[in-house]
Amino acid sequence: MPIIKSINGKAPQIPEDCYIAENATIVGDVIMGSTCSVWFNAVIRGDVHFIKMGNKVNFQDGAVIHATYLKSPTTIGNNVSIGHNAIVHGCTIHDNVLIGMGSIVMDDCVVESNSIIAAGAVLTKNTHVESGSVYAGVPAKKVKDISEELISGEIHRIAENYVKYSSWFKD
Repeated sequence: MPIIKSINGKAPQIPEDCYIAENATIVGDVIMGSTCSVWFNAVIRGDVHFIKMGNKVNFQDGAVIHATYLKSPTTIGNNVSIGHNAIVHGCTIHDNVLIGMGSIVMDDCVVESNSIIAAGAVLTKNTHVESGSVYAGVPAKKVKDISEELISGEIHRIAENYVKYSSWFKD
């Protein structure tokens, strides 16, 4: 059974159509949209500030989502994929975004729609990713504009695949 826990009177709100892996952890002020999935060893910790997400968000294995106490909540839009072992902390992620495996998005960053954060990238505090950009490196910088091929071939494909994968695990 996943760990789903109330903190300070705030309980996670998880729609029935979401998939939560048996060893995932979701605590506190977390509001999930429909058709989301939280995979093995992922942690969504809304204990110090709220975490809100839209529909069709997937948190892949080992991802950590947190916020900064009374200062920086985490807001995630629709159709967002957060890759294996990524850290998303106290920031805003808009719609149709891919956060690559092992990347870190730090406090007060804003990642606008139709963007990719490459695997292993580190977005330092207050980084603003313009819509339609690919960011990579440490610290992450814009490396190119996103193509329609990447939007449909990566961002949408991965989000759709995780909806399909989660259906395999539902009872």
